[in-house]
Parts: sequence; C-alpha cells; structure tokens
Amino acid sequence: MPSEKVLKQKQDIVAELSERLKNAASGVFIDYKGITVEQDTNLRKRFREANVQYEVIKNTMLRFAVKEANLEELTSVLEGTTALAVSADDPVTPAKVFKDFLKENNKLEITFKAGFVDGKVLNVDEVTALAELPSKEVLISKVLGGLNAPIYGLANVLNGNIRGLAVALNAVVEKKQAAGE
Repeated sequence: MPSEKVLKQKQDIVAELSERLKNAASGVFIDYKGITVEQDTNLRKRFREANVQYEVIKNTMLRFAVKEANLEELTSVLEGTTALAVSADDPVTPAKVFKDFLKENNKLEITFKAGFVDGKVLNVDEVTALAELPSKEVLISKVLGGLNAPIYGLANVLNGNIRGLAVALNAVVEKKQAAGE
C-alpha cells in the first residue's frame, strides 16, 4: 500500500489530467514503442510548437482520469505503452502533428490508439481521418473566400450594369448631338 504522501501525489496527478481532458478540444492516445530518444525529442518539439501538451503517462493514471472525464470508452486502449497529446484550442492539431511525424518516420512502430474531440471518443480510423483535415487557418480562409466570392460577383455585375448604362447614355447623347447638328 502506498504511503499517504505518494497516494496524494497520484490523486493530484489524476485530478489535473482529468481536468485537462475535460477542457481539451481534442486529444490522441499514441502507442509509442520503438521510438528513439532523438525521434521522441523531435516529436515533443513539434507538439510544443503547435501548442499541444504531450506526455507519456502510466495507464493506471489514465484509466482513472478518463473515467473522471467521462471518456470511459478509452479504457480499452490503455494497454502497453501510452502517450497522450492534448490540445485545448484546435481539434485537428494533435492528430495532424503526429500524422506528419509518422509520414517522415515511416519505419516506426508507433501508431494511434484512439482519440477524442469535444468529449466524443474516436477510433483509430476516425483519428486518422481527422489528421487528414486541413488546419483551422486553412478552413477559415476557405470559408472567408467562399463568403467573399458572391460579394465580388455581385460587385462585378452591378459595375457591369452601371458601365452598360453609361455606354448606352453616351450613345444616346452622341446620337442626339449628331441629329441636332
């Protein structure tokens, strides 16, 4: 039986982890076996640059945390080696960063185990599909471009009608001037 101090530390870790899971936009669980220290350092750097929290966590701690965060379905994937990447802002970033890392290091055994987005648990295929989505900035620019297109078209149509009206009026003026002379 662990001492009171150790037990309190573990409970604090689980509470903090559970809170992080509850407040996260998304997260992915990763099976990281077979990765070298250099590769892991590179992966951690990428996650840090993308504002994603990444850490290796004991499965026992994760089991308690996912239950507290109402993500019990994830307990089935908590076997073997487990790392967790969580983003508080962007639902796509953790999966995308890891997928890009895997593309560059295709000989690694590390894989997705599962994930979640806004409290909904995702299986491996859904996490992989999430990783294929464009980034938040790209999606926003596409939406804004889509919103601008009709406005731009309307401006061109109105401008064309005004231009046509000006040409027609000019022709009428020229015709009257020619007839009056």
